[in-house]
Amino acid sequence: MKGILTLLAFAGVLTANAQNVNSKTLSKLNLPIIQTKYTADPAPYVHGDTIYLYTTHDEDGAEGFLMKDWLLYTSTDMVNWQDRGAVASLKDFKWYKGDNGAWAEQVIERNGKWYMYCPIHGHGIGVLVADNPYGPFVDPLGEPLVWQKEHWYDIDPTVWIDDDGQAYMYWGNPNLYSVKLNEDMISYSGEITQHPKIKDYQEGPWFWKRNGHYYMAFASTCCPEGIGYAMGKTAMGPWEYKGHIMDHTPRTRGNHPGIIDYKGKSYCFGLNYDLFRFKTSRHAEQRSVSAAEMHYNADGTIQELPYFQDCKLEQIEAFNPYRKVEAETMAWGLGLKTVQLNPWGREKWNQYVTDIDDKEFLLVKGVDFAAGAKSFTASASCHLYGGTIEIRLDSPKGKCVGEVEITNTKDEYRQFSCDLNGAKGVHDLYFVFRAGDEQNKNLFNWDWWEMKK
Repeated sequence: MKGILTLLAFAGVLTANAQNVNSKTLSKLNLPIIQTKYTADPAPYVHGDTIYLYTTHDEDGAEGFLMKDWLLYTSTDMVNWQDRGAVASLKDFKWYKGDNGAWAEQVIERNGKWYMYCPIHGHGIGVLVADNPYGPFVDPLGEPLVWQKEHWYDIDPTVWIDDDGQAYMYWGNPNLYSVKLNEDMISYSGEITQHPKIKDYQEGPWFWKRNGHYYMAFASTCCPEGIGYAMGKTAMGPWEYKGHIMDHTPRTRGNHPGIIDYKGKSYCFGLNYDLFRFKTSRHAEQRSVSAAEMHYNADGTIQELPYFQDCKLEQIEAFNPYRKVEAETMAWGLGLKTVQLNPWGREKWNQYVTDIDDKEFLLVKGVDFAAGAKSFTASASCHLYGGTIEIRLDSPKGKCVGEVEITNTKDEYRQFSCDLNGAKGVHDLYFVFRAGDEQNKNLFNWDWWEMKK
């Protein structure tokens, strides 16, 4: 109850359109890392220098689980995330005729191919394949990879490739199952194994190996769910329960772990209802993804984390503004929305920022202006009156280093520029949106921005 009251107290400050959020409020809590869509079931994957964070998608207004597609976000600093949009959906499985049930997926790369393992509630686990992390993903089988038709337990797949090249897939609620995947990653050998019950196991397994130890994290018994974990000496167990990565807490009803190592640090991703509770204390399945740094003990066990809001998530490298930056790249943007820019284009994952209202803002953390930025350019479109982007440092009311006015473009994207004065060193960058006298809603759509020295 304490967590709910805390969120409701902040709801008076963090309004639905985010007009009154300030930098002090943002620094008090470790809030969800995605705000423009409702996301759940985080599946982070590290490839090269980038984190590819795949998530499920709760539709706006959902009461129960209403999930039709799978989303992708990318980051290189853990705090600023670029929205890559929906990279796959239920429509990619031609054998499934429903329009709901796109549950917790996981994606892994092997031999230059990207494999997405997708549970479709009540219809088993399918697999999609792409040549890159953004898709297009296609179904190579035309049927489920796994479907135990006698029950609905086939959800929440997690996949790991061991050091010897053997791949494993685990899944299941309330039981834990596994198979050994073949090298093609779209078939398996042997029978499905049902593992002995792990204490407190409910669903959402996440399988990985680190320093010779095998780990199985999971959403612990509902409700509320925590994040528990077990360890094993082999990839097939047996699994020894070790406790919680994050204990059960009434501050969230559900959870679902995703664990990675990235640039010398370890991270735990999970889900909660924090964004939805900015609006109301009642329950609905409109969830949000959070992340926190995680630490191991010398024996390989994991130090328990407090609830996400009370954790720390620090930026691990400065943000470079001297390049083309997609506007859908942000650390915070509550009240804004992101929409697919060109469904028919070659870059179908590209998004734009919309639903921009007066006094809302978009935050990019830890921007390194170095000796100084001299100019700013934004690509935007507007079919009515437009508005102004105030470029401010360190808070929505911080030093204004430039302003650019977005005017009517008849829905065509055009470039708007302004000079910058005083943007030097490393600062949090706030784009504050202001309206003219005529209206204060849906000011314009924003595609990208860049700065020059």
